[in-house]
Amino acid sequence: MSEFNYLHLDYQPDYNKEIVAQFLVGVKEGCTLKETASQIAAESSIGTWTYLETLSQETFNELGAKVFSINKETGRIKIAYSVKTFEKGNLPQLMSAIGGNIFGMSLLDSLRLEDISFPPHYIKSFPGPQFGVAEGSFAKTGVTDRPLVGSIVKPKVGLTSDQQAQVAAEVFRNGVDIIKDDENLTSLSFNKFKERVWKVLKKKKEIEKETGQKKIYVFNVTGSVDTIVKRAKFIEEQGGRCVMIDIITSGWAAVQHLRNQNLNLIIHAHRAGHAAFTRSKKHGLSMLVVAKLARLAGVDQLHTGTVVGKMEGSREEVTTINKFLNKKWAGLKKVVPVSSGGLHPGLVPELVNLLGNHIIINFGGGIHGHPDGSGAGARAARQAIEATQEGLSLKEKAVDAPALKKALDYWLN
Repeated sequence: MSEFNYLHLDYQPDYNKEIVAQFLVGVKEGCTLKETASQIAAESSIGTWTYLETLSQETFNELGAKVFSINKETGRIKIAYSVKTFEKGNLPQLMSAIGGNIFGMSLLDSLRLEDISFPPHYIKSFPGPQFGVAEGSFAKTGVTDRPLVGSIVKPKVGLTSDQQAQVAAEVFRNGVDIIKDDENLTSLSFNKFKERVWKVLKKKKEIEKETGQKKIYVFNVTGSVDTIVKRAKFIEEQGGRCVMIDIITSGWAAVQHLRNQNLNLIIHAHRAGHAAFTRSKKHGLSMLVVAKLARLAGVDQLHTGTVVGKMEGSREEVTTINKFLNKKWAGLKKVVPVSSGGLHPGLVPELVNLLGNHIIINFGGGIHGHPDGSGAGARAARQAIEATQEGLSLKEKAVDAPALKKALDYWLN
């Protein structure tokens, strides 16, 4: 073990100069929490497993991490890091330090990074969302007083570009505000990316003219970094308004690179794969940490959970994340939370009661699985949201809304 002492239990961190991380530590039998915490601090800052002749006391005093809080009952520790040990505007480097080697240390039984706080000047080294809430999807659709009605085209993959455009037109026509590709639809042999963009945008423009309502289609640009940028620029050239990127599988460098292009495009962040490391309450990262990194990286919309749908995520976790995305944060713009996964019209009142109006409610099977088809499913979803705004129960609204009534009969009975 290093002879330098990383334990400073009487230390008061300077949140304007230090990054503070909270970990939940599972200690292996035969190890102490203090010893383990000290090793985590060393490995995630400037130390290693043994004494270093190359590390001076002066350098250690300035740059060494400090464990300033240990809760033996819960296993939670807090570590303060000098912001000097982190490159500004570089998420991969940040996570290589406090989310890297430490998870593989043999003296640990488990480790979870639960939260991070950043000094304002470090936060400001990132561009953050280009549009956020006020200038993003709500402004571009003209919707201000209710959740946006979203849809994912289903099936996930299997439709041709012509079929994709037809389905999009049908649900746009029947009240949906924003539609997106699914997370695994990119450019496939039966549904090429460019063809999908051309055909969907053509239909979107026709529906906008027909209904007088502004619509947004979210195209999935996920791929290699150069492919992501090429696809995004193509969408912008064709008059599209929004791109989607799978932020976990693409990686933080790809997300940052896309944002740094400063294209006139909303960035919709899908979190596919996050549960591989966020679902365990003992090991990995919390979804709150992912949300903070995504906001730094510059996404405008982020999937955060539904509480009431098919995806795991407690009420406390989802509401905490949504509140963070909608609070002031060193001048960075806010992020629109997206609720998606297992939703149908019958769940709307509870969802809105839990998460409020400034969200996007994404229906996949809950629209396209309607007994009378996608158009009826779109009407039912829109009618369910209208009911919450009108102060009506869904049953009351369904009296004069046959599509909603059939949806309730189908999914709630």
